[in-house]
Amino acid sequence: MGMHVFKLPDIGEGVVEGEVVQWHVSVGDAVKEDDPIVDVMTDKAAVTIPSPVSGVISSLNGEAGDMIAVGSALVEFDSEDTPPAAEPAAAAEPEVEAASEPEPEPETEPASKPDPEPAPAPAAPSGRALASPALRRRAREAGIDIAQISGSGPSGRIRNADLDAFIAADGSVTRTEPAAQSAERTDVTEVKVVGLRRKIAEQMTISKTRIAHFSYFEEADVTELETLRRTLNASRDVTQPKLTYLPFIMLALSKIMPDHPECNAIYDDQAGVVMRHGAVHIGIATQTERGLYVPVVKHVEAMDAWQAAEEMQRVAGAARDGTASLDDLTGSTFTITSLGRDGGLGATPIINHPEVAILGVHKAREMPVVRDGQIVVRRIMNLSSSFDHRVVDGADGAALIQHLKRMLENPALIFM
Repeated sequence: MGMHVFKLPDIGEGVVEGEVVQWHVSVGDAVKEDDPIVDVMTDKAAVTIPSPVSGVISSLNGEAGDMIAVGSALVEFDSEDTPPAAEPAAAAEPEVEAASEPEPEPETEPASKPDPEPAPAPAAPSGRALASPALRRRAREAGIDIAQISGSGPSGRIRNADLDAFIAADGSVTRTEPAAQSAERTDVTEVKVVGLRRKIAEQMTISKTRIAHFSYFEEADVTELETLRRTLNASRDVTQPKLTYLPFIMLALSKIMPDHPECNAIYDDQAGVVMRHGAVHIGIATQTERGLYVPVVKHVEAMDAWQAAEEMQRVAGAARDGTASLDDLTGSTFTITSLGRDGGLGATPIINHPEVAILGVHKAREMPVVRDGQIVVRRIMNLSSSFDHRVVDGADGAALIQHLKRMLENPALIFM
């Protein structure tokens, strides 16, 4: 067997280095050509790099969090394969998962025709199941050995859907003993901030330190909107997605933005220029197993409710399963963030830099309110918003939310 040194390939135009996020192999592991060996994060994308040869891992260069220059030695193999003759940049065709800037999770409901689950991918060569800490906790609390579950995600990563299917099948489950509930816990777990979590931290730091936030809160009576939503869902055909509140909010925003152009904008604070956009490209903050992404629904002003719902579900689904393109994840002019059914009463959302405004949507709930001197039950939704006070005055931010409130409380206006 001969020694083969695999160097970090050129994984994107202008990329000069990458951060090691996670190794899928260990020294001594036997791998086959095209087996995933390492996840690398750049400023442009998260990349899973496959093995260029079959052989045995003899050396790994770099630990999680380390930055490796393009062209530097990444992995050394003992291999009988003939090393590729091409330059390191062409040695492998990495699987790219586009990165995005973070925000909280949207309130979305599953599409009426969910995509079929992909076939389970092979387990990671290291032998350790790939899964998020939250999913591992779910499995542990359910008393399930996670190693028994076949993952359907990239590189065999186990998703929540895989765990749900395993629990529903109730097959030959090896139950683990739950931890004693009354025992004192003294353990401390160190979690290195790498990869997407590092990018999220950097983006949040930029947003909070460079943007002068001010927040504004309001509540909207969405009783009539709820009636309209239920009526439309009851009459939809099988090709149409189920409507949540978000498509109506998106349409309402696109309708009123010409009256509030300062809020549908990008602020280049280095050049001192605010770019007010006519097009309404709405980012939908989405929680995924890999972190927080903001896929973008573009040209909402040209859509109806069904189109907005369908495109929102497409880009959010692509962000969750790792198939979103860079175009899906860039170009937003305004962002909506929603915690869905766990939305609470209020929040102070952080603006998605370099945008100048963000809307937080909270859970709609039935509440007693006074109307015409009588106490009646109405469906109320709280709205939390933040604006960049450097370029959006308080009165202008409040005017946008009050205009949105009128639209949501009188939903016929959205379609007029």
